[in-house]
Amino acid sequence: MLKRLFMALVIVAAGAGLGVFLVSTGLISAQGDDGNVIHACMKTQGGVVRIVEADEDCRESEEAVQWNIDGPQGPEGPAGLGYNPMQVALLRWYEAIETDHTYAVDGTPRALAFDGANIWVANRTRYNVMKIRASDGALLGTYSTEPSYSPGSLAFDGANIWVGDIGKDVVTKLRASDGAILGTYPVGERPEGLAFDGANIWVANLDSDNVMKLRASDGALLGTYPAGNTPWGLAFDGANIWVANQGSDDVMKLRASDGALLGTYPVGSMPKWLAFDGANIWVANRASNNVMKLRASDGAILDTYAVGNNPTNLAFDGANIWVANSYDDNVMKIRASDGTLLGTYPAGNGPSALAFDGANMWVASQGSNDVMKK
Repeated sequence: MLKRLFMALVIVAAGAGLGVFLVSTGLISAQGDDGNVIHACMKTQGGVVRIVEADEDCRESEEAVQWNIDGPQGPEGPAGLGYNPMQVALLRWYEAIETDHTYAVDGTPRALAFDGANIWVANRTRYNVMKIRASDGALLGTYSTEPSYSPGSLAFDGANIWVGDIGKDVVTKLRASDGAILGTYPVGERPEGLAFDGANIWVANLDSDNVMKLRASDGALLGTYPAGNTPWGLAFDGANIWVANQGSDDVMKLRASDGALLGTYPVGSMPKWLAFDGANIWVANRASNNVMKLRASDGAILDTYAVGNNPTNLAFDGANIWVANSYDDNVMKIRASDGTLLGTYPAGNGPSALAFDGANMWVASQGSNDVMKK
């Protein structure tokens, strides 16, 4: 009997386009024809159900059944967090929650990096880096980068923070757990970009027109490879290193294993920063005021999207590309799949760096000496 009733309800729900109902032949009492009760007759053999009027009798071969359209209202649930359900299901990426907490830093924050729990800030004019707990913005430590004195780029290698000094032409390796300096290594002139490929640190030397590959475990130089004019941003796509050449208006694709040049692709004017979205390389073109989406497999330009004035940094949050528009004092959120602009949000004075912590986007603003959590 219960099996037949269940089968019948499935048929009715599918045919009538109804939702989920509480159903019974004896556990609920008739409520009259108030519009909230559905009356039906079900065949005792086969379980076929037909909808009837409230005062209509069932045939001898049928049993009367009824159920409510609307049940009693349940208790109010907890306030939602604004997460995208699909991203929650993936157990990795979350919709950025707009918290807009702002934290003061030492001076001219030039770069950001996330270490899995904390945000690191490179303060160019204070010769130090700061470690901020991502969950609540608490300052956990301020660490000198001497003998370097102008930290301008950051990268995390899974255990350590690497700092590029654009004044003394060195990179410094700090232990992320306590900020202890583990080593300082000479590189080319003005190391503006850093990237980690899973085993090595790559350095873009803007005034040397080359990139260097350093073994992360000990800082040993594994190779120096020619780049275009004034290389700045770097990105790793899982197999290759991409280089944004600001002076030659192109990007280069180098095989990470041996530094072989796989391709050079023209982009907009003064490409400064890069981001990888899992399939495509995004390029921020400062003088063109746009971003370009290139297919990582072959460098083909898939689209170009207008953004704000002087886009200087990019970050990927698992679903969207964020753009820091330095001259407009704001950041933009663009859906990576189709380039749709999802929002424009105020930042501090001269936003210069972005980092995603798994739940929120962090924005460093040089002019106002602060970082903002969105």
